[in-house]
Amino acid sequence: METGILLAVNGWPLIVLTAFLVAGAVIDCWQLRVPNWLTFSMMLSGLVLAAIWDGWSGLWASWLLLGWGFLLLWPVYAIGGMGAGDVKMQMGFGAWIGALYGLREGFWIVLYGFCLAAIIGGILALGLMVWHARWRDYREHTRQIVTDLARAQSWSQVSERAMQRKPRMVLLPYGLPLCLGFLGYLLLRIWLPS
Repeated sequence: METGILLAVNGWPLIVLTAFLVAGAVIDCWQLRVPNWLTFSMMLSGLVLAAIWDGWSGLWASWLLLGWGFLLLWPVYAIGGMGAGDVKMQMGFGAWIGALYGLREGFWIVLYGFCLAAIIGGILALGLMVWHARWRDYREHTRQIVTDLARAQSWSQVSERAMQRKPRMVLLPYGLPLCLGFLGYLLLRIWLPS
């Protein structure tokens, strides 16, 4: 993708994708949830766009990257590290990236965007820990998560225990790091072409 793509007439899909991601981040910061109307609209529009542009092969790429987004975040969701809306937001990003870049290139964009989001999320989480100064609570939550992973009989049991811990935790609206990671990686690709 060329540097001027956002300003070009054909750059409208990146503008729409950016609007979806920014809306998700803002709503998540405001309400600590990314609503279904936004995430399902994001997923569906990405799939439709892929089908219109590239037919079945585009739809297949978009669908697979939607699933790839789910697979990357599902374990974090299962241990209570984020909400379902964050997972669905990443799935919507995958659907759009499949439409815009195809399967091969899109696979790496979703993965590297996720990695950058994880780094940004870690930095923000560290900032929250310093701000709230509840080190003992954070250490105890971490111990409980590790214990649950080691002893639980199923993922549903891990998830159930995570939901019980959630009211006692300081929550990071993870839509923000996802938005920053995805858009940051796309900007890096535009500014630093390979």
